[in-house]
Amino acid sequence: MQSFVNGINTRPVLSDSSQMKSPVSSHEAQSNFANTLQSAIEHVNDTQVASDKKTEALAKGQINDLHDVMITAQKASISLETSVQVQRKVIDAYNEIMRMQI
Repeated sequence: MQSFVNGINTRPVLSDSSQMKSPVSSHEAQSNFANTLQSAIEHVNDTQVASDKKTEALAKGQINDLHDVMITAQKASISLETSVQVQRKVIDAYNEIMRMQI
């Protein structure tokens, strides 16, 4: 079972034994992580670009729907803020791991 949240593929942590896959190599895991991260960043960029285009079109008088422009801008803002918060959590987790004694 797979679901998608804002273009990011999310998989359940636990699955029954019939759906178990063979172990993933380190290279494959890095590649999968890099692809997921890249698609998430592209999604944030796409929402920012869409917001900029609608704002510019409103300023030029090409569209009259202020509500649509504001909703698009808010989606872009939330998307960017979420990515910043995730970045902070990742950095905090990395720093915590680096402080661990072996």
